[in-house]
Parts: sequence; C-alpha cells; structure tokens
Amino acid sequence: MENNKTLKHHYFYAVGLSYKKADAEIRGKFSLDAAAKTRLLEQAKNEGIESLIVTSTCNRTEIYGYAEHPFQLIKLICENSQGSVEAFQKVGFVYKNQEAISHLFRVGTGLDSQILGDFEIIAQIRNSFSQSKSLGLANAFMERLVNAVIQASKKIKTDTEISSGATSVSFAAVQYIFKNVEDIGNKNILLFGTGKIGRNTCENLVKHTKNEHITLINRTKEKAEKLAGKLNLIVKDYSELHLELQKADVVVVATGAQNPTIDKAILNLKKPLLILDLSIPKNVNEDVQDLEGVTLIHMDYLSQMTDETLENRKKHIPAAEAIIEEIKEEFITWTKGRKFAPTINALKAKLNAIKTSELDFQSKKISNFNEEQAEIISNRIIQKITTHFANHLKDDDTMVDESIEWIEKVFKIGVTTK
Repeated sequence: MENNKTLKHHYFYAVGLSYKKADAEIRGKFSLDAAAKTRLLEQAKNEGIESLIVTSTCNRTEIYGYAEHPFQLIKLICENSQGSVEAFQKVGFVYKNQEAISHLFRVGTGLDSQILGDFEIIAQIRNSFSQSKSLGLANAFMERLVNAVIQASKKIKTDTEISSGATSVSFAAVQYIFKNVEDIGNKNILLFGTGKIGRNTCENLVKHTKNEHITLINRTKEKAEKLAGKLNLIVKDYSELHLELQKADVVVVATGAQNPTIDKAILNLKKPLLILDLSIPKNVNEDVQDLEGVTLIHMDYLSQMTDETLENRKKHIPAAEAIIEEIKEEFITWTKGRKFAPTINALKAKLNAIKTSELDFQSKKISNFNEEQAEIISNRIIQKITTHFANHLKDDDTMVDESIEWIEKVFKIGVTTK
C-alpha cells in the first residue's frame, strides 16, 4: 500500500542571544556548560533535527542548524538552560538562510565579537562542530559552511591587522587594576577560579607587576596547583576562601559556577576591596556593593573600555568584510548547485513520466504514429524546460528556497513514496 507524504521543508537558522541586547545576568541564565550542550545535542537528535552546532561563551549562546521552524531551536536552548522563552523573545535573535550564514561568518571572524578582532570564538565553533559530527549531527552543508568560516577567519587574521595589538577582557582587567590600585606590586591579590579570562589576567599581573603576593584558590585543587606551578603562585584550599578574602586587596573571580559563589555574607572586611567578576554567569552577588569600601567591576564594563588599539582595528573592517564576501560567495555558489540539483532531477523525471504517458496514449490513438520522432522532440523540449528552470535557480537574485518550494508545489514533485 502506498503512503504519500509531503516532504517537510527545513531551513537553516541561527538563533541565540549575545552581549548586544542581553546583559551579563540574562546571558548567564542562557549559558550552557559542557553537560548542557551534550544534553541539547542529544535532545535535538531524538527530535529528528538533522544538523546542529551550539556555542556558548561569555558573550553569546547560539545555535546554528536546520529546522522546520526556529522555535524548535529556541526551545532547545530554553529547556537546557535557566532561560525562558519570554526572556528570549525580548533579547534573542532569529536569522534564516542567507542572513544566518552571514551571521556565522561575522561571528567566526571576530567582527561580531565584543572585543573587535577577538578570534577565540573560531576555536569554539570548530570544537562545537566536532562534537556535533561525532553525534551524527553535522551534514555536508554544515561541514562545508564551518570550513568556509574557518578559512575566512584564517585569511583575515593573516591578511589584515584587525587582531593586532593587545586588547581583550583580561588585558582591560589589568589596565583597570593598574589605573585604580596604587602600589599594586605590594598588594594582596586573590584569584578565585581558573577560568580562561581569569588565568590570562593572572598571567598578565604576574608579568607586569612582579607581585609575589598572588594567591590562587580553586574548587579542584589539582587545577590550581597546575596553574600555580607555571606562575609561582601560592595555592590555598577552597575551605580557606573566607580567610583569604579578608586579606585581599584585589580579588579576580573566574569560576564556572552557575550561581554566585561570593556575596556580602562571606566578606568580613577591614580594608577596601576591589572585586573583578570575570565570570558568566555572574559569580559575585551584587549585594557586596552594600558594604563600604567594596568596588565590584564586571566583565561587561571591562569590555567597553576602548583604547587606541581598538580604534586602529576598526580601520581594517572593510578589508575583513571583503574577504568574508569572497569566501561566502564561493560557499553560496556551491550550496545553490547542491540545493537545486535534486529538484531539477525530480522535475526532469516528472516531465519524462508525463511524456511517456502521453506518447503511449497518442500511439494508441493515432495511426502511423511516429513514436521515435516524437521521443526526440519531447526530450529536446524537456531539456530546454529544465535548463530554463536551472538558469533561474542559478541567478543571484533568485530566492532559491522559495523557488524550489514553488516548483515542487506546481509540479507535485515534493512527495515521497514509502
């Protein structure tokens, strides 16, 4: 028994949120740790999603993938984080097809980064793709797209100076400390957590201050000892955190905890304290500011600190965009041909079926019917018709997805027989 089922159309989407509209608190609610990413991917696979990659950093949580409707992807983010659909609707974005492709290129090449020219995100995208591929969630389109973005990132880094000069959140953190803490070389500095930005900040402090009073505390002491060995730092047990906070003049917080680990209740201060929270989600409760002498600085503030380096980087944006357009155009040309070839082949098969049926009918109706000649003429007409459609789909101004949908609907070739 035949069961005709209309093929469902899947579109390529980019959905998510970033520092542009979501503050650190909101981004923290939507952040995905390693376990949450894995759960999300497995859920997507169980729900029949063909291809998907997910990234979650301090500045953004984003999904790129195929779906019938973007809400399928939004739901995946919300169900695997502490975020809600209502909150997403206020700060989130949805890009489809060409816009989604363009967005991934800008993200992967550092043009959409909070610190212009920050190329750390491309490693996240590469790792996300590898994880998706290992789970069977990366089709040929996604692989080609990610490789194109990596190619653009490398070329921009090599051929332009958009990433020149030292500027990052960790660099801005060190700048802030130098400008606001006198005699930093003799102050007590506490690094709580071994997050990447915190490690970089600590390395820069060691390098530029020659400070011998830097203490490191981490929930996993082995990680702390590994970092401390490289930088000649003092390591204390996590149980001594409250004591070390009392001694500190500067605290750099870089943990991966999902909830605040420092609040005013744990602080028993006898002197001013500068706290830099370089974590997403925020790891320092805002209530610490109720205490006299406490200054709390979050990474969002540090990210807004611009200097000559960032201004110089902006000059190289046009060159970077030109590289993106060149590589993106190559990808679009490839994907257009790949996308419409099945439709053209299906159209040709449909027209051939019509031809066969009609020739069979006419051969029975007309005496002395020249079936061989009719076959030649019909084939030439079918070739001309399919060539016209192919040229239309190749045209730069053509909305390929919509045109394919229209062709399949008119010729009833968007069906599969199971």
